[in-house]
Amino acid sequence: MGELKGIGLLLMSDARLPNVASLFAGEPIRGSWWSHPRAHDIFAGLEQLENHKDVLFTKLVSGKVTLVHRRFWNDLVAIGLAREVWQTRGLTKAASHLSPLVEAEGLVQSDSICWPGRLQPVKIGDAVRELESRLLIHTEEVHTSSGSHAKLLETWEHWADRIGFKLDARPSSKSKLVFERLLIKLNNEHGAQGQFPWQD
Repeated sequence: MGELKGIGLLLMSDARLPNVASLFAGEPIRGSWWSHPRAHDIFAGLEQLENHKDVLFTKLVSGKVTLVHRRFWNDLVAIGLAREVWQTRGLTKAASHLSPLVEAEGLVQSDSICWPGRLQPVKIGDAVRELESRLLIHTEEVHTSSGSHAKLLETWEHWADRIGFKLDARPSSKSKLVFERLLIKLNNEHGAQGQFPWQD
């Protein structure tokens, strides 16, 4: 947790940038951390962090799961709520169908959504990942009573209300600059090429 607080963000796993899997493993990890001898410790550590009041999981750096410390949450939400061109241009029909459903309800569980036949063979999971990658929604994985996995899909406003986080409105342009400066520093320090979705 100290590393995340100090840096501001950590990837779940990455070959170069600071990441949780390598921290718990005690060494850099190439490939999937699931095959590492300390995979159990990594999994347990991630579960702890998921439940921490100062940690948010989202798809942020290079399309990968990124842990964001609380001090950057207002900047993250400002970007998510901006509805800029990079977020909305070229959305698939499936994502365009799903987005207003989440907006209308505030919070929905993926396995409770009736998925229209006209959108198949695209699956709801594909649409969820598309919206996630553009920071249009916040998601959390949950275990259902049947033992399967589903995702909670919610608007950023609903997420903030649900956890009692007070949003401080700010320009998305300034918030993007905050993240960009941080990532430039990390890329230079670690010889990496991480980027944010609005930089594609």
